[in-house]
Amino acid sequence: MYTGKPVVLASQSPRRRQLLEQAGIPFEVKVSDAEETFPPEMPIPDVPVHIARQKAKAVAALYSNGEVIVAADTIVVLNGTIIGKPANRADAIRILTALSGQVHEVITGVVILHNGREDAFSQTTEVHFKPLLEEQIIYYIDHYQPYDKAGAYAIQEWIGAVGIDRINGCFYNVMGLPISQVAERLERI
Repeated sequence: MYTGKPVVLASQSPRRRQLLEQAGIPFEVKVSDAEETFPPEMPIPDVPVHIARQKAKAVAALYSNGEVIVAADTIVVLNGTIIGKPANRADAIRILTALSGQVHEVITGVVILHNGREDAFSQTTEVHFKPLLEEQIIYYIDHYQPYDKAGAYAIQEWIGAVGIDRINGCFYNVMGLPISQVAERLERI
């Protein structure tokens, strides 16, 4: 059980907040204005850690009392291509149609900064989507508005219950934070 200093979560994700709350980790939220960019030649598995590091450093620059900063970034990878957040309804339909009947990876990068030290890691989960009907995709998008989610879906919502037949790896990683690993690393601080 984490009994250290309250954590500063460098993320506006409601799912990451929910997971920290579930784990009983006290925290406050401080969103950075860090650019979520990466060099085009960067290997895909390194991208989420790189972006999480940008977020963590931007927030750490606002503090000076040895706060524990936690930042994360999640990407969806299908056939070697990063699938971002949908720009609009048509893009969400396109993304979910591409994921339908396919296996993709969800990679979350996490960076924990404390007293000048960095603990950076990533976790990968393989997600198996069943073939989705066009009506299912449209229903999900129209009822759940997944525009702030990489891959245009949230596993804990309706689409996860009816459209995902299995995963290999951490469920919470697909939600946006491998909370068990985060809690374990925070306990070591």
